[in-house]
Amino acid sequence: MMDLLLFGIFPYVAVSLAVGVGIYRYFIDRYSWSSQSSQFLESRALFWGSVPWHYPILIILLAHFLAFLFPTGWGELLGRPLRLYLLEVTGLALAVWAFIGLVILMARRVGSRRVSAVTTVIDWLVLLILLLQVATGIYIAFTLRWGSLWYLHTATPWLWSLLTFNPQVQTMAVLPLFVKLHAVNAFLLVALFPFSRLVHVVSIPVTYLGRPLQVVIWNRQRDGR
Repeated sequence: MMDLLLFGIFPYVAVSLAVGVGIYRYFIDRYSWSSQSSQFLESRALFWGSVPWHYPILIILLAHFLAFLFPTGWGELLGRPLRLYLLEVTGLALAVWAFIGLVILMARRVGSRRVSAVTTVIDWLVLLILLLQVATGIYIAFTLRWGSLWYLHTATPWLWSLLTFNPQVQTMAVLPLFVKLHAVNAFLLVALFPFSRLVHVVSIPVTYLGRPLQVVIWNRQRDGR
């Protein structure tokens, strides 16, 4: 029953919240639809945390997405032991790098009084869940080797079954606890998505392409004029 709740029902609840609340927030409180950057309050630690966090995590997410979209091609890519080994080592290194970046970003919010003052409860909740997600990913990579390969036979069929509204819960029910936690935690992030600063991820400034040019007029009196 618990597996059905976590892998058959909760994903739909999470996605429904992400879409529904996200759209509501966009039209009702559009000003909040941003990252609400704190760079002006502190930039040094932000740089050293943001760079090692964003780039590795984007690559890791892309790898997950490609394995989900093209399982046959991904399986062929990993068909040679050397390619599988290189991908596993690269993925683990990127995850550790992302973990370090996230820890720096969290320490920045504790260490800077100005940044801490604008940090909300939902900010901390999202940071902790992100930390748990990366930590469980690293743990899985260390203890359950060749995850990029068995992912194709467990998580990929389950995710596709969710899209067809026929969730194959059994593919996830047999997996170890930390793999289940990793999967459920990912959808928990999706559920929190519209309530946090993460909404800026899907904000694409398309209107900038057609907006009028900005005209700057210098009104201050200059010397010699």
